[in-house]
Amino acid sequence: MEEKITKRMKEKGKSKLFRMVFGRTFFLAFAVSIQIAILLIFIYWLSEYFVYFYSVSTILSIILAIHITGRDINPSYIIAWLFMVLLVPVLGGSFYVLIKIHPSTYKIKKKLNIILADSRKYIPTNKKLMEDLKSDDELYGLANYIDNYGGYPAYKNTSVKYFSSGENKFESMLEELENAKEFIFLEYYIVDEGIMWDAILEILCRKVKEGVEVRFMYDGMCTLNLLPQNYPRFIREFGIKCKVFSPIRPAISSHQNNRDHRKILVIDGKTAYTGGINLADEYINAVKKFGHWKDTAVMLKGEAVRNFTVMFLQNWNISEETVEDFSPYLREYKVSSTGYVIPYGDSPFDHENVGELVYMDILNNARDYVHIMTPYLILDNEMILCMEYAAKRGVDVRLILPHVTDNPSAYTLARNLYPRLIQRGIKIYEYTPGFVHAKVFVSDNKKAVVGTINMDYRSMYLNMECACYFQDMNEVSEVEKDFACTLAMCEEITLDNCKKYSVVKQKIGKILWLFSPLM
Repeated sequence: MEEKITKRMKEKGKSKLFRMVFGRTFFLAFAVSIQIAILLIFIYWLSEYFVYFYSVSTILSIILAIHITGRDINPSYIIAWLFMVLLVPVLGGSFYVLIKIHPSTYKIKKKLNIILADSRKYIPTNKKLMEDLKSDDELYGLANYIDNYGGYPAYKNTSVKYFSSGENKFESMLEELENAKEFIFLEYYIVDEGIMWDAILEILCRKVKEGVEVRFMYDGMCTLNLLPQNYPRFIREFGIKCKVFSPIRPAISSHQNNRDHRKILVIDGKTAYTGGINLADEYINAVKKFGHWKDTAVMLKGEAVRNFTVMFLQNWNISEETVEDFSPYLREYKVSSTGYVIPYGDSPFDHENVGELVYMDILNNARDYVHIMTPYLILDNEMILCMEYAAKRGVDVRLILPHVTDNPSAYTLARNLYPRLIQRGIKIYEYTPGFVHAKVFVSDNKKAVVGTINMDYRSMYLNMECACYFQDMNEVSEVEKDFACTLAMCEEITLDNCKKYSVVKQKIGKILWLFSPLM
């Protein structure tokens, strides 16, 4: 096993320039560029017949604009697509049609919806618990919504442990993995070879030899510049079941726009982890990419782990010919604990924005405060109004965002929104030591959410996401303590600060805002 990993590390040692020029990322970019070039050449060829071409394209653009306007989607998407279609009719219209009619997207949607409906028998509603919750109107309403429309019920008899850093979560992960007896499920968005992943892989290989079933799934984005295309074959040599979610293909399609952004680890159906922390060294600050990396996670033990077990198996079975029986992996495991826990997932294929609506519910029901950590702030108008209304009601709404960004365009978009939110009474802070990757909501010393869901269009509308809502538990105060500690290392952004921001970048931010739902 050590020899195989050493060989892999040598392969990884090839220069970044070599991989950029000759690697899969370059090939994919080149292939997509060819497709765009062909489309532009076709449009240029049509321009020879300008009169006919202009008349037909105008009629088609109007028809397409009417179609887009009538779609049951967020108004921000309607505006962005209308702008593209009407500004550059043929190119914008062709791009819209190209990504909306792709058969692979329909295939995934159909298969996943079948799996989601079928798997409800494994996570039935706890009717007695729901009856007990009727005394708490806020929690009952939220639990009822997530159960009926998200597909994931609420639980008691579950403990929650909060981790305020990747380093702490990593240490706990290794300990729990060592204790695995039956199975280990891993589902992650980012995986990169290094200290963190190598230590985990070493345990996984040993556990397989002990008879533990190990399944490992990672998102196809890793194949661009982190893991080689043949990495699943390398992992399978150790006896680990491995697959890539939505591999990147050299073709323009909406299918590739929907990523598996989840971070899930399930051990024996009794322990589960989720949060912002992926399996790469920057998440435990073993390497410094954007200053100090601030991230968070939670560990669950008890009944609520069942939701994460089912969630993993749902995604795993999308690419399977037949859907397996989930019951061998489900456990009736209870842990003495106070409070309520709701692990939930969100999918772009069901037209139900669970992640965004849970955040809105917290904002709408807050009385004293809502404190938020998020790496990105690219919001639709509904979320903006919800945050502003909370602040206008006297709720202390505070956001911690990165000072050092991993995505300049996303940072520019966030800065575009700062002045409006500050004027409405929302306080914004930037984490000066580096990058905040945490996705945290905490409110009124009563409720909290820790998960994978960023405050941007991609997380709320396009990606597979997950999170854990917990209420009336001691760990809620731990989340708030961590927010206060993080806040002490932040710079408050004022209107004067916003005015000093580069005028050029301000203008760029306003232009980017037109296309923000599509980014």
